[in-house]
Amino acid sequence: MTSDAYLSGLFSLDGRTALVTGGSSGIGRAIAGALAHAGARVVIVARREAELAAAVGELAADGCRAAWVSADLATRTGVRAAAEEAAAVFGEPDILVNSAGVNLRPPLGELDDEVWDTTLAVNLTAPHLLGQRFGPGMAERGYGRIIHVSSQQAHRAFVQSGAYGVSKGGLESLARSQAEAWSRYGVTCNTLVPGFVLTPLNAQLAEDPERVAALAERTMTGRNGLAEDFAGAAVLLAGPASGYITGQSLFVDGGFSVH
Repeated sequence: MTSDAYLSGLFSLDGRTALVTGGSSGIGRAIAGALAHAGARVVIVARREAELAAAVGELAADGCRAAWVSADLATRTGVRAAAEEAAAVFGEPDILVNSAGVNLRPPLGELDDEVWDTTLAVNLTAPHLLGQRFGPGMAERGYGRIIHVSSQQAHRAFVQSGAYGVSKGGLESLARSQAEAWSRYGVTCNTLVPGFVLTPLNAQLAEDPERVAALAERTMTGRNGLAEDFAGAAVLLAGPASGYITGQSLFVDGGFSVH
C-alpha cells in the first residue's frame, strides 16, 4: 500500500457531504475549505450573501464542489428552512459543523433578555435543531460526524463571558449528549475549542493591542490562533480516522488552556 492510499483511507472525505454553519468567515470558513479540499461536497450556511458567494467562489476556483444557503439561525423557522434547503443541494449531510455564533458581551449585570435569547438561539438552539434534523439520518446510514466550535469561555470566565460562555458550555454538553445518543450507530460528536483567534467575531478585542499581546503570551506557542489552524483537526474529526473519538472537547489553542 502506498502512503497516499494509506492516508486517503484515514482522512479522505471523497463521497461525503458536509453542512457548515458560519462557513463564510473565520474558523468556519477555514473548516469549510479544509473539508472541501479533502473531497467533501460542502454547503455553507450563513447570513451575508456577499461573504457566502465569495467563500463558495474561492472553493469552486480550486475545483471543489460547494454551494451556499443564506439563513437566519436566530429563529427556529430559519434553522429548519436552512436545513431543508441545504439538504436539497447535494443530499443529506454526512458531516455537520456548527461554527456559526454570535458574541455579544455586555457585562452580566447589563445583559438583557434580547441578548440572552439571541445568544442562546444561535449558539446552542440552532446546533441542537440541526442535530435533531440530521443526526438520526446519519445513524440510520451508519456514518456521521457532528463537530461543534466552542470557546475557552465554556471552561473559564474572562473578557465578560456572560451569555456567550453559558451558550458554549451548553454546546459542549450537547456534544456529549449527542455522542451518547448516536455513537453506537457510527455517528461521532465532538467539539473544537479555540483559544483567542483573530477572526471577525473577535474584532472588538483585536482593537486592543495590549490585550492581544497578553493573550498571545498566555499560550505555549507564543502566538494567537489563526483560522487555518483548525483545518487539520476538522478533517480528522470529519473522517474515518476519528471513528473511536467521540464526546470529546479538542483544544486547538496553542496551549492557552494549560499554561
